[in-house]
Amino acid sequence: MNPYSFPNVTQIAIPFFVAAILLELFLVRTGRARGAFETRDSATSLLMGTGNVVAGLLLGFVSFWALLWVWQFRFFDLGLSWWVFLAAFLLDDLRYYWYHRFAHRVRWVWAEHVNHHSSQHYNLSTALRQSWTGLFTGMFVLQAPLVLLGFHPAVIAFVFGFNLVWQFWIHTETIGRMWAPIEWVFNTPSHHRVHHATNPRYLDANYAGTLIIWDRMFGTFVPELDEDRPRYGIVRNIGTFNPLKVAFHEYAGIFKDIAAPGLTLRQRLGYMFMPPGWSHDGSRQTSEGLKADYVRRNPGEAGKPGLPGAGDGAQPAE
Repeated sequence: MNPYSFPNVTQIAIPFFVAAILLELFLVRTGRARGAFETRDSATSLLMGTGNVVAGLLLGFVSFWALLWVWQFRFFDLGLSWWVFLAAFLLDDLRYYWYHRFAHRVRWVWAEHVNHHSSQHYNLSTALRQSWTGLFTGMFVLQAPLVLLGFHPAVIAFVFGFNLVWQFWIHTETIGRMWAPIEWVFNTPSHHRVHHATNPRYLDANYAGTLIIWDRMFGTFVPELDEDRPRYGIVRNIGTFNPLKVAFHEYAGIFKDIAAPGLTLRQRLGYMFMPPGWSHDGSRQTSEGLKADYVRRNPGEAGKPGLPGAGDGAQPAE
């Protein structure tokens, strides 16, 4: 028997996902809980989730085999003790934080992640709105250091399944804030609502998978404020329920930008690897520009979590 054969945690959890979505839908539609559903939006999310599963079945072996190739160069072989799984979970959660941060700060990676943010609703079906093209960003290389340290690729894949299950249930408005110690350590619905929001103060915040401590450590944590309720979607909403457009619209935008006439090679590369919203002529805005504009209009907000100070590129409003 292969000692590195583990169950697929997310597949086992599918009945829980379905039951939880139906329960949330019932509670929201009967007025027993806060939230909103839109039939076409939820259907798009389900189609995106189905496409993600299909892409994983067809192409997931590529990244796994690549990491198996790296395994032969490992410095250690940590085996399968209980502490190995715990350590793998913690380190892979840190790896996910950095992947997620890159996904919001590098347009090429954002192109595969943006579909997850494209819904203007926030409910458990939104959690299923997943990428079809994650393999092509090459970000699986972030797992290579863990493999070199002695964590078998199968162990990493197994523990990441628990991370994904955790991330499912936090996509909801039906749960408010939780017990303070939980809110301090773990990613919760409140923290993740911030991450999905387009309010200027909430942009590029709360990248955590399971543990919000990474955001607290690296300065990207922003709390949810009752006076600034999250508005969901992306800065420029795409206005479609077509799953093909949801999946590929940002790639189309990238290729349109880099094919524009008269650009230097550096500018063309900028449209691929600079943050979303970057433009060679400054005609668009990144999240920094949006935050600065907000502070100019609301000088009393300067320096608050998620926002620059008055002297950080945001001049007081006249």
